[in-house]
Amino acid sequence: MPAAIVTSDLTKRFPGVTAVDRLTFEVHAGEIFGLVGPDGAGKTTTLRILAGVLTPDAGSATVAGYDIVHDPEAAKAHVSYMPQRFGLYEDLTVEENIRFYADLFGVARSEREPRAHRLLDGAGMSPFTNRLAGKLSGGMKQKLGLVCALIHHPRVILLDEPTNGVDPVSRRDFWRILYSLLDEGIAILMSTSYLDEAERCHRVALVHQGRMLFSDTPAGLKTHLRGAVVSIDAPDPRRIRAELDGAAGVLNALLVGDGVHLVVDDAERRIPELRAVLQRAGMAFDRVEEVTPTIEDLFVAATGESHE
Repeated sequence: MPAAIVTSDLTKRFPGVTAVDRLTFEVHAGEIFGLVGPDGAGKTTTLRILAGVLTPDAGSATVAGYDIVHDPEAAKAHVSYMPQRFGLYEDLTVEENIRFYADLFGVARSEREPRAHRLLDGAGMSPFTNRLAGKLSGGMKQKLGLVCALIHHPRVILLDEPTNGVDPVSRRDFWRILYSLLDEGIAILMSTSYLDEAERCHRVALVHQGRMLFSDTPAGLKTHLRGAVVSIDAPDPRRIRAELDGAAGVLNALLVGDGVHLVVDDAERRIPELRAVLQRAGMAFDRVEEVTPTIEDLFVAATGESHE
């Protein structure tokens, strides 16, 4: 079966900046593919090109089998695009918003009602069908936006940072809905600046300044890291990072929760040295040990930038 999304050397330039720089990747039916990177990485521009909103300057792309460069309108009936600010009507109720989008996509009432019921139930929003959209919390608005985007059985879903600023419970519900769609063979491409969400995707592309750094499964990404990761728990992790950043064998230093992750060339050799440096400096620490790398460790090592 051909991929649901295929891009080849996709490029988009704006005055003074190349927002998308020769991106090449595929997304398959029944898969969640994540575009992961910080603000300015080119994620939104990529999704807007695939949604037919922007025209690329170079490269090619097909979505649901349609060439979105030369015939973007043909794909739109098979694609749902949920931008960061989805177009909900705040003076309409939850049910009325769903009905509006169903009518927009020509979904028959006999089909709309059972699908809306299933999606609302999965989102935990069945008790709120008569509430005005403007009275919903931020997380509930995002979930309603997803329900509206899914009401017409799209083959491809494009989600632009859908959980940005959403509370943890709503994020969990949002992901539950996404996973429930995979049995329908829907291809899901989502962007996020949350590196922890990359772990929930089937495959991930790490992007930075418009370019792809790596693309692999979450587990496969971690094998690209050169070196090992040493974790240090300490009462004052910022002081620890300042003390050890640039020490012998330390390639990168990253604050992680209440500790520090150091990418080092040789964990077995460097751990005793790091302990000695901290002891000489009179700095308190609780634990120094090698740990499994995270995607954040890889990103920082690849870009030299902290993604906090």
